[in-house]
Amino acid sequence: MSDTTATIDVQSNPLLVAWETPHQTPPFDAIQPEHFLPAFERAFADHAAEINAISHDPAEPDFANTITALERSGKLLSKVAAVFYDLVSANSNPAILEIDKDVSLRMARHWNPIMMNAVLFGRIARLHDNRKSLALTAEEQRLLERTYTRFRRAGAGLDDEAKAQMAEINEKLAQLGTTFSHHVLGDEQDWFLELGEDDRAGLSDSYVAAAKAAADERGMPGKAIVTLSRSSVEPFLQSSARRDLREKVFKAFTARGDNGNANDNNTVIGEILKLREEAAKIMGFANFASYRLEDSMAKTPEAVRGLLERVWKPARAKALADRDALQALIAEEGGNFQLEAWDWRYYAEKLRQAKANFDDAAIKPYLALDNMIAAAFDCATRLFGITFSERKDIPVWHPDVRVWEITDAQGRHKALFYGDYFARSSKRSGAWMTSLRDQQKLDGDTAPLIINVCNFAKGADGQPSLLSPDDARTLFHEFGHGLHGILSNVTYPSLSGTSVFTDFVELPSQLYEHWQERPEVLQTFARHYQTGEPLPQDLLERFLAARRFNQGFATVEFVSSALIDLEFHTQPAAASQDVRAFEKAELDKIGMPREIALRHRPTQFGHIFSGDHYAAGYYSYMWSEVMDADAFGAFEEAGNIFDPAVAKRLHDNVYSSGGSVDPEAAYVAFRGREPEPDALLRRRGLLDVPKAA
Repeated sequence: MSDTTATIDVQSNPLLVAWETPHQTPPFDAIQPEHFLPAFERAFADHAAEINAISHDPAEPDFANTITALERSGKLLSKVAAVFYDLVSANSNPAILEIDKDVSLRMARHWNPIMMNAVLFGRIARLHDNRKSLALTAEEQRLLERTYTRFRRAGAGLDDEAKAQMAEINEKLAQLGTTFSHHVLGDEQDWFLELGEDDRAGLSDSYVAAAKAAADERGMPGKAIVTLSRSSVEPFLQSSARRDLREKVFKAFTARGDNGNANDNNTVIGEILKLREEAAKIMGFANFASYRLEDSMAKTPEAVRGLLERVWKPARAKALADRDALQALIAEEGGNFQLEAWDWRYYAEKLRQAKANFDDAAIKPYLALDNMIAAAFDCATRLFGITFSERKDIPVWHPDVRVWEITDAQGRHKALFYGDYFARSSKRSGAWMTSLRDQQKLDGDTAPLIINVCNFAKGADGQPSLLSPDDARTLFHEFGHGLHGILSNVTYPSLSGTSVFTDFVELPSQLYEHWQERPEVLQTFARHYQTGEPLPQDLLERFLAARRFNQGFATVEFVSSALIDLEFHTQPAAASQDVRAFEKAELDKIGMPREIALRHRPTQFGHIFSGDHYAAGYYSYMWSEVMDADAFGAFEEAGNIFDPAVAKRLHDNVYSSGGSVDPEAAYVAFRGREPEPDALLRRRGLLDVPKAA
């Protein structure tokens, strides 16, 4: 790129100029798709020059000129990439998705020579070898260790031939991961089920309103539709009295990426698995799972399998007992058919109404989105002393996005929090937390810009969005991740917020879910969206009593997905030959009840195939749940779910420490001991269940 071109780009490209916005936030209203490739080109060039300067520094390597310099490098790339990937996931369009294909390959080609730079790794390794004599702070020691590990695991110590192989593999994997996610989004965008008046039996008014809002969003005013967003599918399966439509929706949902069309992911999965296995072998590991888990709390596939099997056995036994009860209910109603996967949620809800005298439809009017946001914020205020005020002057990527400023107990600016809550066709499914800027103190205090993205059904005609209990839990879960970024208090960017082991990163999020279901919280914030009346005491008690209902099903659909993930990455040769056949064989092997589907079938399993962050790591949610179930006990033992002393330990050792402390040490510092594993089974009501047939 010529100097003239660069000058023009800087002057006209909002991604390449200083942001004259409140708190230097991205000017989304000015950013267009055509701005990204020139911005990435400049960012790649700047970063490469910074890395070259570090690698060829004639001075002896020390912490400042090598590790700290690395931390300061790539600021423009981080800035541009954060904005770009937010749009790819939360508000894409054909132009953005086309650019994504290009950028994923360019990103791999940029990072490969950096992470395999022998001269740079030599400097890092020398510091690592001499680390005990460097007089480093605890955080600096942790950063040096993590930097050395990151480069070593990327292949920086390999010979030139192996490095070239790894670089080629990384490029292919980057393209395949992008293709996988685009395929799933494509199937989700292409499918909907229109609901005529005769198709709405059993559906609540709030569901129909949300279905109308979904139709409006797709340019079908006056219609009502089911989409393939989980927040649309699961309540439909739970409440629709039309068995034929339940079957149609269920099959479309579970077939995403597996339809033999242009969006089919079976071949993509096979290629990903082969390449990951090849990379693991180059790195000296038996398989990708062993490679992946070396740098985790679990350490080995055997440890993961041990946890999952320990949970699987009682969960399966509970699910089979529930299955028999559901089949008996069908018979009682005169149904002459066998329970199928598209029937489970419907009849489980009927059974829950009969046994626990509770159904989700009764409580949804009390779980308005705004009230649950207020509840999540209030819990954070009471635990950590931070306060929230909505800002209307911050540019956003979609009109539905809301922004809050967060201040600390002394009234100082702490962070901005973006909430993007509603489903739309331009957004990938699921819920996630990410950031536009991470907290760090390397060059003055940098306040974070934290994002939560969800896919809740939007209320129609100005009505509020009403959440199911699962939706409300998801909101608290993602805000728990958000707090991990908001409360981060570290010096170095690489250790900020959620930069921790995957099987520790879910602790702050899953732990935060506990507050959502507490009577102290619900009594204050669960209010009827029309009357403002608080949640009636008897309904609250029935809700709390019903929480453990259907836990066999919920645990089976999760653990089976985690086991499949593990087997994919320990048996890639078999899995890549025929993904469907392998899936069936593995489910048969563990005795998967035929009436329960995987929470994520392989062809739509974005956690493990859209990228590798959770590959061989989906178990992490359960590993973290062992800790979160045990951790909340600290508040229960204190007799106050907002106990100041416990909250301070939680803040200091978990939420604010980021990756600056070893996670096992962080947990013990908070709890005073290691987690007690049975807390998970107790929480899910899976202790002392009957043995499976």
